[in-house]
Amino acid sequence: MTSMFYAVLVFIFKSPALFLLRGRKILCLCVLIFTVTVSLAQTPAKLDTIVPGRGTPKQQIEESKAIKKQVLADSTGGQPAKSPLVDTTTHNHYGDLLNDDIKYNQKYPWWKPAVNVVGINLFTWTMDRFIFNEPFSHIGPSTWNYNINKGWEWDSDRFGINFIGHPYTGSMYFNAARSQGYSYLQSVPYAVGGSLMWEYLGENTRPSYNDIINTPVNGAFLGEIFYRLSSNVLDDRTRGSERFFRELVAGLINPVRGLNRLLQGKSFRHTLTEVYQKEPLNITIYGGIHQINVDNKTIFGSGPTNQLLTVQFDYGNPFEEIRRKPFDIFRFRTELSIGTGRKILDNIIGYGILFGNTVKWNRLSVLYGAFQYYDYWDNKTFELGAIGFGGGVITRYNISKTLDLYTNFHVSAIPLAGNSTRYGPGTGEVRDYTYNDGLETKFETTLNFGKYVNTGVAFYYYILHTFVGPAGNNYIAILRPRINVRVYKNLSIGFEHFEYYDDRFLKQGPPIYSVRTEQKIYLSYFFEDSQRKGHYD
Repeated sequence: MTSMFYAVLVFIFKSPALFLLRGRKILCLCVLIFTVTVSLAQTPAKLDTIVPGRGTPKQQIEESKAIKKQVLADSTGGQPAKSPLVDTTTHNHYGDLLNDDIKYNQKYPWWKPAVNVVGINLFTWTMDRFIFNEPFSHIGPSTWNYNINKGWEWDSDRFGINFIGHPYTGSMYFNAARSQGYSYLQSVPYAVGGSLMWEYLGENTRPSYNDIINTPVNGAFLGEIFYRLSSNVLDDRTRGSERFFRELVAGLINPVRGLNRLLQGKSFRHTLTEVYQKEPLNITIYGGIHQINVDNKTIFGSGPTNQLLTVQFDYGNPFEEIRRKPFDIFRFRTELSIGTGRKILDNIIGYGILFGNTVKWNRLSVLYGAFQYYDYWDNKTFELGAIGFGGGVITRYNISKTLDLYTNFHVSAIPLAGNSTRYGPGTGEVRDYTYNDGLETKFETTLNFGKYVNTGVAFYYYILHTFVGPAGNNYIAILRPRINVRVYKNLSIGFEHFEYYDDRFLKQGPPIYSVRTEQKIYLSYFFEDSQRKGHYD
């Protein structure tokens, strides 16, 4: 079953024939994965660790519940109550492992993940060559010699292929190693190797600079997020139907890990203790209507109306004082816009910490550190994809018992970006975007009025220098003010206004200024981690 879903994902993202039809398939798959992930990733196994000789299982379960109740006493969004019963050198303050248990997650020899990577490329090429008969898949010694001798280029593949298709494939290379006991940093070379193999041997077109950057870098970003989310779903202590569905959903989120678990026998293994690192995971789902205004008009209702579905994952508590590894904290948000036009995957944005520290001064808590950023916008208004590395600060200030202010501020360098041309995104098969480098700044703030109202604004600013395409500089600003009002428990109704500004200064030609506006009305439901409460905005 897992291998079947693995095949489906490869078809969708790697084969241009299916990439044209990917939208509704991705929508159905995302809805299935996200819906089930909400229930399984936040629901701990009913089984607790049972130690022979320490009383009956019932007595030990009751003791464990009492310990958890004490540890989780603070559910207001602050740091969990500390307990001497929790060893914070191996567990976080919620009682979960800080690292995967190496006894049950051994590191396999280097050649095993390498075989995985080769298998991913062979499988993908087989589908492209013998099922879809894609022109680029007709390869052999002559094309390999041509690629090696001719050298590298900036390719002209469609925006989605380069900025989401290749990163997704990179995530599979990455997880070939990550799912076999390798750390985040140790898994990155496998993503690089898989990309090099494909660029030289998998296609009859010249290897491209953008792919060898996008595939491993953004592939590691997506790969680690998929690994962490699947870990929050998996629980080797479970049995029966619950175990089946946990394995199935984890395999959908992370197909390579699901396949390897089957081959390694982990899918059927039963343990008495938790063996995977888990962190607090809060999930917010938004559903509503998306109004896209025509041209430069800012009047509400002047353009088409689409349906929107947005899912946001907030992983880890940034205000827990604990040692950080890469992606112990991340935010991952994806939005689908369904209706007019072929573009459905509207945007994917997120960040993950690489290293950092948390400090506290009275009512103020601050996480500072180095982050990796991923930006992907592909809608009717514009295309923008960017890789970012830089520094960030996440803060929480308790103004009063019912008033909290959360902020995010980030500044990063952009080694590679794609940005739509002056004519806007097209529907053709050729490149309609430029390649750029530059800088980006992100600022987000949320003010919570108890549990009843929260209001906030997000502001993103990009400075892009074009090095492939019409020479010049772009200054792009995105502004997103919003307000949410609680309707019932964790259900809220909200409104967001979206503004996109693009000031383009070309070396040859007059400057170009464009403004686009959108409005969104939605219902949102906040799935707070059932065992590790606290809203980390």
